[in-house]
Amino acid sequence: MLGFYDYTVVLTYISLVISVFGMTRALAGDFKVAILCLALSGLCDMFDGKIARTKKDRTEDEKKFGIQIDSLCDVVCFGVFPALICYCLGMDRIPGIIILCLYCVASVIRLGYFNVMEEKRQNETSELRQYYQGLPITSMAIILPFIYLLRKGCGANFLLVIHVAVVVVGVLFISDIKVKKPQNPMVILLVALVALALSMMFHLL
Repeated sequence: MLGFYDYTVVLTYISLVISVFGMTRALAGDFKVAILCLALSGLCDMFDGKIARTKKDRTEDEKKFGIQIDSLCDVVCFGVFPALICYCLGMDRIPGIIILCLYCVASVIRLGYFNVMEEKRQNETSELRQYYQGLPITSMAIILPFIYLLRKGCGANFLLVIHVAVVVVGVLFISDIKVKKPQNPMVILLVALVALALSMMFHLL
């Protein structure tokens, strides 16, 4: 069988499966579950790299495979999946569709660039990354749940808020800015759990 099969990529595959299920929920109009799936997928992504690094005897091919698999799954989980949710939420007119297309293109550009630079960085140093170059694509797993949480407060402006947010996030994906990477795993976990908790509270709104 083609590919490399070990525990280092299992969490990445779980994230992908959750996102695909979330897509089916978004198409069915069950946005609460779809948003929850997005947050869960983001939570998985935050820890897949840490799990992969626990395997010290990975070959160079296994490392490169892990980078590619992670980015390919990220395109689906945090590029296509959020775009589908936003489309189902009302970005189904020509301006919205154009924005969603540009968002997906920006996500692919970012991940393609990341793959090239990350492979180069790993060949030069074994140190952990201190900064992200551009906004991480996984940030949409936190941003979109927060926006959806505030939908009633936005009222008639909710669709406008989503349009603007998708544009801004897409531009930040490919902007040459430095974003500090949280080094404390507890900080990452706290942010992820907050997004999850808010998603689970949607039925109260």
